[in-house]
Formats: sequence, C-alpha cells, structure tokens
Amino acid sequence: MMRRVLVPAAIVAIVVISFLPALDGQFLNWDDSTLFTKNHDFRGLGAAQLRWMFTTTLAGHYMPLTWLTLGLNYRLGGMSPWGYHLAAILLHAANAVLFYLVARRLLRVALGSPPGGHDSADDEPPGLAAGAAVAALVFALHPQRVESVAWVTERGTLVSTALYLMAALAYLRAVATGPLRWKWWGVASVAAFAAGLLAKGLVISLPVSLVILDAYPLRRASGHWWAVIMEKIPYLAVAGLGAIVILFARNQGAQWSPFTAFGVDARLALAAYSLWFYPTSMVWPVGLTPLHEVPIGPSLTQWRFLTPLALLVAVTAVLVWRRRQLPGLLAAWTHAVAIVAPVSGIAHSGSQLVSDRYSYLAALGWALVAGYGVARVAGLRRQGRVSAPVAAVGAGGIALLVGFLALGTWGQSGVWHDSETLWRWAVEEDPTCAMCEAILGEAIVYESPSGPARLDEGEAHVRRAIGMRPTMPLPHYSLGTMRLARGQYAEAEASLRTYIQLAPALGQGPARLALIYLVQGRTAEAIPLLRRARELDRRPDPAPRPAMSTGVGDDPDLAEAVRLMDGRWEDLEYLGEALVRQGHADRALLPLEAARTLAPEASGPRVWLVRAYEATGQRERAREAHEALRRIDPAVAERLSVH
Repeated sequence: MMRRVLVPAAIVAIVVISFLPALDGQFLNWDDSTLFTKNHDFRGLGAAQLRWMFTTTLAGHYMPLTWLTLGLNYRLGGMSPWGYHLAAILLHAANAVLFYLVARRLLRVALGSPPGGHDSADDEPPGLAAGAAVAALVFALHPQRVESVAWVTERGTLVSTALYLMAALAYLRAVATGPLRWKWWGVASVAAFAAGLLAKGLVISLPVSLVILDAYPLRRASGHWWAVIMEKIPYLAVAGLGAIVILFARNQGAQWSPFTAFGVDARLALAAYSLWFYPTSMVWPVGLTPLHEVPIGPSLTQWRFLTPLALLVAVTAVLVWRRRQLPGLLAAWTHAVAIVAPVSGIAHSGSQLVSDRYSYLAALGWALVAGYGVARVAGLRRQGRVSAPVAAVGAGGIALLVGFLALGTWGQSGVWHDSETLWRWAVEEDPTCAMCEAILGEAIVYESPSGPARLDEGEAHVRRAIGMRPTMPLPHYSLGTMRLARGQYAEAEASLRTYIQLAPALGQGPARLALIYLVQGRTAEAIPLLRRARELDRRPDPAPRPAMSTGVGDDPDLAEAVRLMDGRWEDLEYLGEALVRQGHADRALLPLEAARTLAPEASGPRVWLVRAYEATGQRERAREAHEALRRIDPAVAERLSVH
C-alpha cells in the first residue's frame, strides 16, 4: 500500500522539479496577448464571464472547460503569470500520475497477467510498478512537453488530456472482466470523453485509440471485431458532435489554408512529414522550436517530403509484417497516427508545418513501449534469465535516460521564459523561419523598454522577414506599427495598406490604419475603417455609452471613433499618448478614459491620464488619477510626479 502512494508522489515531485524554470515565465507574444493580456472577457467566474466562456470561439477553439480553469486562475491570482504556470505544471504532473495508472493496467495485461477489476497487487507481475513509472516519466519529462506546459495558451491540451486519460482509465475498468459494463465505468468513460472535447478538440481520436487497445494489449478484438466496434457507438456519437463543434469553431475563429495555397500534392507532403516527425522527434528531441514554419511550395517530389513518405511506408510495412512479434510497436505507431492525423496537414490552418505541442498525446504509446521494456527485463531478472550485472547496467541506463530528459526539460523551460528569449532561440534553431524573425522583431520592440536602438534592431528583423517572404502579411503589419511609433505616418500607411491587401479578411489592418489617421487628426477617414474592422472581426457594434465628463469640449467624431474602438484599449492608450505629446491633451482625455475603463488594471492609460489632466489644468483629477495609479502600480506612480 505504501508503494501505491510513494510512486505517484515521486512522479509528481520529479515532474514539478524538472519544470520549475517555467514558473518564472511571462506571457508571450505568441497568442497569449490575444487570449489573455488583451482579453478581459475571461477574467473571473461571474455570469458575464461564464456566458462568454460557453459561447466564444476565440482563436478557432471551443473550450469552455479550459476557460473555466483560466477564470479560476484569475480569481485566485489576477494576471500574475506565476499562477497560470503553477497550475499548468500541477496539471501536467497530474496527467503523469493518471498515465501511470493507465500504464499499470495496460502493462499488466501485456506481461501476461489478467487485467483485474481492482488492479490488485496480489498477482502483480515483476517490475510492473517500475515499468509504469518509467512510462510516466518518459512521457512527462520529454522536452517536447515543455511547449504544452510552459506556454499559457496551451492550457487546453493539459485539461483535455487529463479528461482523456480519465476516460481511458474508466474504460479499462469497464472492460476488466469481459464485455464493456455501462452501469458505472462505461458511462463515466463516455462522460469524461465528452468533457475532454469541451476542453479541447485534440482528444477526438479517443474511440480509435480504444479500438487499438482492444486489439493490443487487451486482445478483446480477436474474432469479435463487430462487437468491439458496436461498443464504441456512444463514443463515436460524442466524437461526431465534437467534430461539428470543432469545425464550427475553426470556421468562426480562424482561417483554413485554401487549396490555391496548398493543393492535394502539398497536403499529402505535409501529412507524410507530420506522421514521420512525431515518432522520430520522440526518439531524438533536437531542433525544438515554437514554430516549424511550412515551406514555400511543399511537394511530394521534394526530398524533404519524399524521404519521410518512403520511410513511413517502409516502417508501417515492417510493423504490419512483424505484428505478432512486435504488437506493442504497431499499436504505438497506429495510436500516434490516429492522434496526429487531424492536425497532419490534410486540413491545414496556420503557418506551421508541425508543432511540438501535438506530440503530447501522440507520445503516450511510445512511452508505454519504454515502460514495457523495463518491466520485461525486470521479469526476466526475476526468472534468472538476466544476470545481476546486466540488470544493474540497465537500471543505470534508465536512470541516465530519466536524468537526461529532466535536464533537457529544465533547459527548454528556460527558453520559454519570455518572448524575446523564445524567438531568439527560434531564429537560432531555424534561420530560414521568416515568421520567427517577424515575431522576434515585435518582441524586441514591444516586450521590453524600448529606445531608438531597440527599435532599429526590431525593425531589422522585420525587414529580414519581408525579404524572405514578401507575401507574408504579419511583417508588413509590424513594420507599419514601428513606423507609426517613429512618427513616419506616410510610410506606416503604405505598410498597413500592403498588409490589408495581403490579409483582407483580418480586422486588425483597418483598425491600425485607422489609428494612424486618428493620430494625424483625420478622424472622419478613420471611422469607416473602424467600422470595417468590427465587421471583419465579427464583433457587434458597441452600444452607445453615456457621455464621459472630461471637463473639456465635446468632439462628436472623436467620440464615435472611441466608441468603435471598444475592446482595443492599447490603441486607445496610444492615441491618447500621441494627442498629449502633440499638445492636444483636451482631446486625449476621451480615449484615455475609455482605455482606463476597458483595462482597469493597466497602468499605462492612467499614467497618461495624469499628464492629460495636468496639461488641461484639472489638478484635482490629476491627483485622483495618480492615487488610483499608486494602488495599481506603486513603482510607476513613484516615478510620476504630480504638481
């Protein structure tokens, strides 16, 4: 009984220690800004937040259960990244323990013992606990897991995997004594699967994985394939509904790559590369990067894609041929294909060729193979068929492997500390990645105190990205924003118009061009652009707000522009700052008050409110704004004097 507690506790301790550098990580400029730092809708567990969580398809995902965990994070610790990273590490450690429990049951059967309804230790095969623990640690400590743990955006993978493993564990309990029992464990398994889909759609392949388990190691499918398939009807029904929701959310919140960009040949090339990439990177985790950029014009005729396809066919043929001798390898191979297939490139979206985060579930089968090897050798040692020195060398090798993986994860977690560190790493790993260059340029300019030298460095990276891929939209948007920061309005407008031409379906282009016009005082020209941005973002027209009392004259056009900028508090802050610097502090009060309302915890709008109120002679309001700033950010308030 003591071992039943100590082994999971040891797994948790090892996993948490290996990921400790991630605790110091920041929010990143890689979706974290869209989902968290600029998003106020998820912050809390009130009626408005819950309504948003269960209706949003932000970033192309429907994941209300994941949003619930993030809303709880906010209630407990606000927007401190530390709390979000701690929750991610603990969720990952919990997944490692859940996988340990699943591995115990599967390895028990693979080693020739009956499954057992209660996982009894009375007839436990030698090395079962050690094999299951090694499987859990190989899965949890692999450096590829870092992306899913250290990146706050990846919370959905962690939550959905926990529910996926619960569903698998309940299924193994339900079939432990024969046909699937629906009264308790069967229903619990389907319910956990449905909940997993509400956390993230990545778990949709669970029914296929259960059929694979029926084939091996459970061997329930021999001569009873039809019965095994019929058992899965409830799972398939849930998966069908989940697929509809996944496609709807993707169509609402993201964009599919058109066939004009990637035809059938290109998609087959991407799929072949993906299906080969994940198992090989599990064995040899080098070249890890946040973005494996899809190349220009991929084709099966290129060696980069033809070679993986040939190897994929060859390995599959060998495993099928040797299926009686290597059933575990074939099961792990098939499981990985089932997990990766939906994101392999056949239905392509985004700029990635492959993503390390997609290996999270795909790695489970390979970790089980490693655990089986350990348990098998332990059994042979008990039978006297493996000598003590050989067993000692094997144990030392396993310890070295676990230590190597833990050290790799420790180092990789540090890479994900902040945006600039992450994207400098990405550019070093792949100097041909244009998107990496563009995002690094953004990080240099906007994620840390910036001066002319930093602006020059960031712009150099963005221009390098444009040189590599002139038709990539993002660098033109970044360059336009940097030129706006320099006050080069005509050049900024040219860059933004190029961006709008390359990405006509995205609202941020018209919105940023409108900001340029507003800074220049061309308010009437900005309003149609702001309306267009809201249409493209599928955001309803905001309701008219009560007039703000700023102590200055009304400006109906500016008020309309500010109303249409609802939700873009950083743009409002920038507009207010620019107006203050231009000597129009009276006009700056309206956007700055709107920014303060939209982002009550942000210090930037309040800093410029203090200056705007002082410039307009409203000393009392300036002091009130300064006191509010002191409560939010005492360090910033200390540096800002009020007369």
